[in-house]
Amino acid sequence: YKRQAINNAFREWIFRDRERREFLVEKYNVQFNCIRPREYDGSHLTFAGMNPEKELRPHQKNAVARAIYGGNTLFAHEVGAGKTYEMIATAMEGKRLGLCSKSLIAVPNHLTEQFANDFIELYPNANILVAGEKDFRKENRRKLCAKISTGDFDAVIIGHSQLIKVGVSPEREQEFIKQQIEEVTNDIAEIKRQNGEHFTIKEMEKTKKDMETRLKQLSDRIVKDDVITFEQLGVDKLFIDEADMFKNLGLSTKMRNISGVSANTKVQKTQDLYMKCQYIDELTGGKGIVFATGTPVSNSISEIFTMQRYLQYAGLKENSLEHFDNWASTFGETVTAIELAPEGTGYRAKTRFAKFHNLPELMSMFKEVADIQTAETLNLPTPEFENINVVVKPSEIQQEMVKALGERAEKIRSGTVDATEDNMLKITNDGRKLSRDQRLMSTLLPDSE
Repeated sequence: YKRQAINNAFREWIFRDRERREFLVEKYNVQFNCIRPREYDGSHLTFAGMNPEKELRPHQKNAVARAIYGGNTLFAHEVGAGKTYEMIATAMEGKRLGLCSKSLIAVPNHLTEQFANDFIELYPNANILVAGEKDFRKENRRKLCAKISTGDFDAVIIGHSQLIKVGVSPEREQEFIKQQIEEVTNDIAEIKRQNGEHFTIKEMEKTKKDMETRLKQLSDRIVKDDVITFEQLGVDKLFIDEADMFKNLGLSTKMRNISGVSANTKVQKTQDLYMKCQYIDELTGGKGIVFATGTPVSNSISEIFTMQRYLQYAGLKENSLEHFDNWASTFGETVTAIELAPEGTGYRAKTRFAKFHNLPELMSMFKEVADIQTAETLNLPTPEFENINVVVKPSEIQQEMVKALGERAEKIRSGTVDATEDNMLKITNDGRKLSRDQRLMSTLLPDSE
């Protein structure tokens, strides 16, 4: 509460001085109050070659128009809104109009064949290449990459896990890592100036060392001439279906022990996609990437920042928001609240990055790339159903077991139990099983209502 009082006092003080107020208002208007997101109308699109039995809905045509005429695009549409057809139509119309020459579509591994079937169903005469797991095996990969590079395909469809197997050139990766090292070095210097916590600096120094090791490995690696890189495939339009699977991009931030901020959780596949997005941006001037997902924000508002880094990095940089801490201080706020502990036996105070600030300004910037369609706006045909909630009381055994979960959690917090023996993940997993059916904990327990 004291922190909230300080924040309120600062807000009152900041506008008290007339000159300072005028300066800040002017800066705000120039930076944030000058964006009017464009509205796209796709009703004029003809979709030559499309199956005459198929007709896209108005919101689908508008989405295709945005992806063709605008810059990088995020189809943030409700499940069932037709994102698959939107991506297919965007690829084909872009090719027909000469706006792109070859599209690469990455979909979840188990959906490659289904996506290909939808493609042929919508455009029966399309020339597409579908690459499976077998094609990306070491002995077949070179042949496949050569086929993609030399073939005049309308689209190439691959699985998410195959995307990383066609890497960018070592030179580009080296440059990328050097930029990251520079960012971390600047962050370390900033924290030291602010007399930051020792463990934070230590953690960032470790991250920097890992990057330098990776850079040295790249420098020492002998690059064979017959390895085809992503840049040599001839791809100038990149589609990522279910893009929420690539949200663990990792952040360089001074915020620690705050839920909703996944710092330094860099995953190789997300770093690889980020490099490829930067290459496509260079090639097309920020017009060659299309993401599609029904859940652009599922766990934390910092996921919006991740999507913006992929799709509108130049816009973030223009507004000095490319670093997460700047973005967070502009558009978000940490909130401390009392919540139920994971083991379900008590309460705890938890700080989360979970509140928006300046939401209209953030959305006007985000909507430059995001085509947002919710169930309310689409009014899609859905079956009628009735929700019936049945409250089942726990058995005595279940109640005793929940108490035991709380005792285990206390031991973990006090550090008396080694993480290899018991941890919070095991407790929450046991809690889920216990809430489903007590026999999942032990087959000897009786069946309870």
